[in-house]
Amino acid sequence: MGIESWFTLAVLAVMVIALARNVATDLAMVAVLTVFMTAGIFSDKFPSPNKLVAGLGNEALVTVLVLYVVVAGLSRTGAMNLVTRPLLGRPRSVSSAQLRLMIPCASLSAFLNNTPIVAMFLPVVSDLSKRTGIAPSKLFIPLSYATILGGVCTLIGTSTNMVVYGLAVGELGRRDVFNMFDLAWVGVPCAIAGITFLVVTGRWLLPERKPSISVTGDPREYTVEMEVEAGSAYVGQTIEAAGLRGLPGMYLAEIEREGRVLPAVGSSEVLRGGDRLVFVGIVDSVLDLQKLRGLRPATNQVFKLDAPRSERCMIEAVVSPNNPLVGQTIRDGRFRAVYNAAVIAVARQGERLRQKIGDIVLQPGDTLLLEAHPSFADQQRNSRDFFLVSRLEDSTPPGHEKAWLAIAILVAMVVVAGFEWLSMVHAGLLAAAAMLVSGCCNGNAARRSIDWEVLITIAAALGIGETMRSTGLAEAIAVGATSAIGNHPMAALAAVYGVTMLLTELLSNNATAALMYPIAMATAKQLGLDYHPFLIAIMFAASCGFATPFGYQTNLMVYGPGGYRFSDFLRVGIALDLLVMAVALATIPLAFPLVPTTAS
Repeated sequence: MGIESWFTLAVLAVMVIALARNVATDLAMVAVLTVFMTAGIFSDKFPSPNKLVAGLGNEALVTVLVLYVVVAGLSRTGAMNLVTRPLLGRPRSVSSAQLRLMIPCASLSAFLNNTPIVAMFLPVVSDLSKRTGIAPSKLFIPLSYATILGGVCTLIGTSTNMVVYGLAVGELGRRDVFNMFDLAWVGVPCAIAGITFLVVTGRWLLPERKPSISVTGDPREYTVEMEVEAGSAYVGQTIEAAGLRGLPGMYLAEIEREGRVLPAVGSSEVLRGGDRLVFVGIVDSVLDLQKLRGLRPATNQVFKLDAPRSERCMIEAVVSPNNPLVGQTIRDGRFRAVYNAAVIAVARQGERLRQKIGDIVLQPGDTLLLEAHPSFADQQRNSRDFFLVSRLEDSTPPGHEKAWLAIAILVAMVVVAGFEWLSMVHAGLLAAAAMLVSGCCNGNAARRSIDWEVLITIAAALGIGETMRSTGLAEAIAVGATSAIGNHPMAALAAVYGVTMLLTELLSNNATAALMYPIAMATAKQLGLDYHPFLIAIMFAASCGFATPFGYQTNLMVYGPGGYRFSDFLRVGIALDLLVMAVALATIPLAFPLVPTTAS
């Protein structure tokens, strides 16, 4: 290796150490990119600045960006919960939750691109963790890993498989190199082994990060009333079956039914249309309650506001002694007419308020949870009527009436991309536009939904991969490792797999596959063996990057929501890398024998 390769290797080693010490991934990788850009002044073996930042216009990056907008539309309409809640149910243990999540995700990933599946399930997993009290860090890595394991079960499961297939077709001039389900002979055992490993060892290897909702330590306990909509799925269900008994950070205090109050409601109580449910809990739980399909705020004031619900948000405001409505009930003071805002819930120094919302007499220091247009926060922030006016993030009431429209847009995107009528990025752009035009999502929500940290990291990772190729470091690692194994067929196969697995943790999976393809073909030719086992090894090793957050772009997508550290991926991923490698190397020769090339 030349001095440029050694320099690149040293910089990457420093980056890995920094990431292991919990330096922000995007900052660390942008810093490395800056070092390589500066090094290009002294050596033309480093990529030009244009090539280093070319990842910002990469198709995969744009695909991830537009999928965030599609997911925002699904989330804003409650569409994903509508479909996935019955599927995921209410698991009673971490292992059950992981299994219920990973099996459908792996199955879908065998036929769809991994990235949209993870993007669609991000809000679903967040909701599941809140409902069950399971730490998000126990679920997000299994989500990413399950889609990776499912993707290697078919030829179309990942773009990496198609990259290797396309290179082979171009070189050999024949399209029957692999059939659709050839990879299943190896992929299904790997997926079963990987999912089983995560379920069995997840309680020890996966971290227990702080849950996304805290059920203690918040002195503000709101009293909120919700009404069961007639004809909704809740009608005829017991409190327990409806999932309203064990809500995190909230409890059901009583039910008002036809003028009668049912206190100390039992789990077996059957809900009826028109029931008014009185909950007491913290603000995060109140927000989650507003998003449940089939429940609506009991106060009809929310339906009399000027702005449509899709343009409103939740705002917290503390009543000041100067507020002209102090000493009056919310109804008699005509709160909605005065402030163009509806009171959803009231918190008063931990006191349980037993009156209906409209009958509560306002006192100085009361904290109100309001539904209003975002402009309310700007208008009242410096007002004498309220203290501490603050808008709550991700608090727009969902537009359930457009849930099926959002699902239809998603299905259309998947079908169009799945049958390759349009590219994934083209289909995603059209789906994102449809979400915006149809009102499933507005522009502000779309912008807020984009995780820029993930996008910056992906773009920087592509630039780092380009540097490894340009300086010759990647090729030196690949050639050096494969040339040291001798002429034993299994040793050669293991070397190809191992080197590919190592590189895919540092480069993008598609770049690694493209780099290793000629080396694998040359190794098979040198040994006089059929090329199929070696190409299968590349497909699996390049796709199955579990040990680093940038080993696969879905790992980056769950990195932030799961509250992970770099070391978390190392702890779980290295073991899973080795397990999948062992299963793959055991099954590849059975499905694709290491026989002389004349027998292929």
